[in-house]
This record gives sequence, structure tokens and C-alpha cells, in this order.
Amino acid sequence: MSYNYATLGDLKKGSYIVIDGEPCRIVEYSTAKTGKHGSAKAHVTAISVFTGQKKTLVAPVDARVQVPVIEKKVGQVIADLGGSVQLMDMETFETFEVEKPVEEPELASALKPGVSVEYWIIMGKVKIVRLRS
Repeated sequence: MSYNYATLGDLKKGSYIVIDGEPCRIVEYSTAKTGKHGSAKAHVTAISVFTGQKKTLVAPVDARVQVPVIEKKVGQVIADLGGSVQLMDMETFETFEVEKPVEEPELASALKPGVSVEYWIIMGKVKIVRLRS
């Protein structure tokens, strides 16, 4: 299981949440006061970590939501394969292929063999986040 549960009211802007099975970063969070019937509602706008799509969620603040577990690791680029790169984990020395981040062209162009990067494993998918110095 690569996610935990939290109540929607505990999350804030900058937190991560799973919406429609997709891990997302919250960019807007607002709550509406309780009405005559029912509980306060939270309105969440989030951006998908992998696709960059905008997702929204409106639910009671006491609703249980999924929060992705993010494993942060360091790797080294071994080979540039065009649309992807071959990475080697710096702890386990295992190698695997990762798509280049298309939403960040300057990061994608800097991925050359020998470069150290920080990558995240989120819900079984891998994403290169930033260069390491």
C-alpha cells in the first residue's frame, strides 16, 4: 500500500492528496462554513504530480482521504534514451528507466550521463524532481 489516510480538514496548501487515483499537490484549499444541515465543506484544487492536470475535490472536512507516501531517493543518470533516461539508485545500485519530466524542459535538458538527481517514488511510479549538486 503506497498511501495513508488523513482527514481532509488536516490537509493544507502544499500537501499531497490522491484524487481519482492520481497523486496530486494541493494548490488551493478553502472551507465553507457549516450550513443549517450537515458539516463544513472543503474545496480542494490540486495539480497531478505526473500529468500536470488540474483536479478538484469538494467533500466534508471530516472525510477520510488518501495521502500518497512519497519515497525520496538519489540516483545518477547512466544513459540518455531520448524520451527517457536510465537511472541508477545510489544506495541499492539498481538501474531502471524513467520518463523525462516533460512539464519542466530545462530539467529534462540537463539530464546528462553522470548527473545526480533526486527522484520520488509515488504509488509505484517514478518521477525525477530536481538535480543534485
